[in-house]
Amino acid sequence: MHNPKHTSLQGGGAVARVLGKLYPNLSKAHRKTADYVLANTFRAATMTIDELSEAAGISLATANRFAHALGFDGYAPFRNALVADFASSLAPVEKMRHEVQKSATSAEIISAALSNDIRNIEATRQALVAEHCDQAVEMILKAERIFVIGFGASAFLAGIMVHALEPFCRTVLSGVHPGGPSQTGRQFFKLDERDVVIAMAYPRYATDTVRLARRAVEKGAKLIAFTDLPHSPLVPLADVTIYSQTERQMSPTSDAAALVLIQALCDAVAHRAKRSVQAASEMTEFVLPWLYQAEQYEQGKSLARASGKAIKNNAVKNNAAKKAAASGTSKA
Repeated sequence: MHNPKHTSLQGGGAVARVLGKLYPNLSKAHRKTADYVLANTFRAATMTIDELSEAAGISLATANRFAHALGFDGYAPFRNALVADFASSLAPVEKMRHEVQKSATSAEIISAALSNDIRNIEATRQALVAEHCDQAVEMILKAERIFVIGFGASAFLAGIMVHALEPFCRTVLSGVHPGGPSQTGRQFFKLDERDVVIAMAYPRYATDTVRLARRAVEKGAKLIAFTDLPHSPLVPLADVTIYSQTERQMSPTSDAAALVLIQALCDAVAHRAKRSVQAASEMTEFVLPWLYQAEQYEQGKSLARASGKAIKNNAVKNNAAKKAAASGTSKA
């Protein structure tokens, strides 16, 4: 264990604060190490003792003594305190570090990932709250306008939801723009109580999503949150929250369960929407020119072949006529 006087070294830049206090009393080599750690705190938190010694230009023994000088029993407890400062951000990195050390074939990794997502989807299904599902669907169907926002990987999920809701809701808008979050903020300036904002945020939570969700609520819009756990920063802001389990070993978030839940809720909207079948039919008819159809494709190829043959035959006839005319002129 580390020195009792440092038992509060948990998060909030704790290691940096201790370094600030002890720095004047550190040796020259330890100050060199401290300078590197203070300038590269996040990077140092991800490093093994070998990596830190190489990056800081110190020996392994110096790195270990440096940790002791700060009141830790060794490098591992020191690094754990650094990790605590970035717990949520570094958790996926630590999981990956653990996983890549295991011996496994590519097929085994893929199979494990699929099994992981199956567990996530089942856990998501079991965690459904019927009242919350009904409330979310009703809010969507009654909204004057619907804005769907998400940044990072959630931006792709948001786009899929916009696509799925469009046939059944009059106005569905994506909150993700080339102009970035500030452009979304310009749109949100016009929000009122008739509007619904659907915000998506999964670890690692994007600050822009939380900030815009807060602005939407301030403007009087209703908020539906799609997130993972009750401690998500979106939960206190939302009128209703729909949870999905998103645990994954090799990355921060598994999007599979979140995507399945989004599509499932859109199915519920389609089921409750008026004229849903007619709307889907009209939408299909409207986009028909852009849909690939095998029969039309084969007909097109047949027409193209027939046209090509006709052009070729005409060319042969024209050439024959020219030769005949040339021959007649020569005899004359």
